[in-house]
Amino acid sequence: MDFLELKIPPPLVGALCALAMWGLAGLAPGWPDAPTLRALAAGALLAAGLAIDLLGLLGFRAQRTTINPLAPQRSSALVTGGIYRLTRNPMYLGMGALLLAWAVWLWAPLALLGPPAFVLYITRFQIRPEERVLQRLFGDAYTHYTRRVRRWL
Repeated sequence: MDFLELKIPPPLVGALCALAMWGLAGLAPGWPDAPTLRALAAGALLAAGLAIDLLGLLGFRAQRTTINPLAPQRSSALVTGGIYRLTRNPMYLGMGALLLAWAVWLWAPLALLGPPAFVLYITRFQIRPEERVLQRLFGDAYTHYTRRVRRWL
């Protein structure tokens, strides 16, 4: 299945997961409605996801390196500051939080399958191939970084 590595843009993977979550939400009964709790939890996760995504993007922009996830070989700098001190993949973490916000908003147990599916796919077909490229590009600096900072959290 290596043919899927670095082929599908992560935002598209996230959108497909969100669409699948919406479809799954209607297949089984949801939880008893709690509109205030649902809105507050979904809103908090939405805000966190957007903030994490934005901080990741700003970190790349500050170092003037590519944000194209399909071309990690174009990376011109190893970004290790800011939010990258907490997670090596803040943009994917932010997308995961957005999917979790969507699952909460849908308020259906089956919708909770979406975020783990996203994490599994992105880890296998996006993050691990990116890591191989970054290791080749940045060598020991990348190795030391991976020892200090976790892949997700």
